[in-house]
Amino acid sequence: MTLLRSSTMLTSFLVLLPQLLLLSADAFLAVHQPSLVVRSYSNADTMLKMSSSSKSFKKVFVAGGTKGVGRAIVEQLSAKGIPVVALARKEESKAELEALDGVTAVLGDAFDQKAVENAMDGCDVAITTLGGTTDDRRVDYEGNNNVIESAGILGVQRIILVTSIGCGSSREAAPPSVFEVLKEVLAAKEKAENILIDFYTNSNWTIIRPGGLVSAPMTGKAILTEDNTAIGSIHREDVARLVIQALDSSKTERKVLSAIDPSITSSVAVEGKKIAAFAL
Repeated sequence: MTLLRSSTMLTSFLVLLPQLLLLSADAFLAVHQPSLVVRSYSNADTMLKMSSSSKSFKKVFVAGGTKGVGRAIVEQLSAKGIPVVALARKEESKAELEALDGVTAVLGDAFDQKAVENAMDGCDVAITTLGGTTDDRRVDYEGNNNVIESAGILGVQRIILVTSIGCGSSREAAPPSVFEVLKEVLAAKEKAENILIDFYTNSNWTIIRPGGLVSAPMTGKAILTEDNTAIGSIHREDVARLVIQALDSSKTERKVLSAIDPSITSSVAVEGKKIAAFAL
């Protein structure tokens, strides 16, 4: 579940970052009015069939699956026929998720470690895209840590944590004005990253850091990169596609990767700089 009863800080981010990256008018509108974006998976289905099958995993747990990147991950896994268990905080979100083929939604709060553990039980993959605030509590660390801890307790070895460019080694990639607005958010996400990096050295984890998120159909041109200076925008559906592609790749084991779309013009990217794509 993505908890988007957003704080003033996160709202400022959504306003500021698209402007800094000089998104097109249509993309900018999509960020602020995602309900206007008509989802079409005709192209997505084709791309997903070309990506890794994820058949080596029996059931995927998704935290943050009610909205945003997490919801796109759930939808794309469903389209591929992969069973999904998604955590949902509200009955209406649960009903929406369970309308998707192969998706089981479990009512629970990401702040409740035992609820997360119970929902994850029986899965062999854990993906978390949690972020935001509820009742003045940030889920970026606490919720993500509960997912990571639950995976450790249950022996779930495959973990994918979706955070943000600006965390950890990618701090210098974020424009100073953006980093200043988001520093508390990024610090919380980075704290969750460090739990994986420092204490789960025997697990098969991957950390994916997207750039500025846009609600629009996937372009299919987004990439993962080990270049921690990379900065740019990326559509949420493309982040989901890359997460699913990374899921099966042995090359992503214990890797920290940024996710951007070089086809989207960015005012903060270094002109003429080529970003090397990570080969999955």
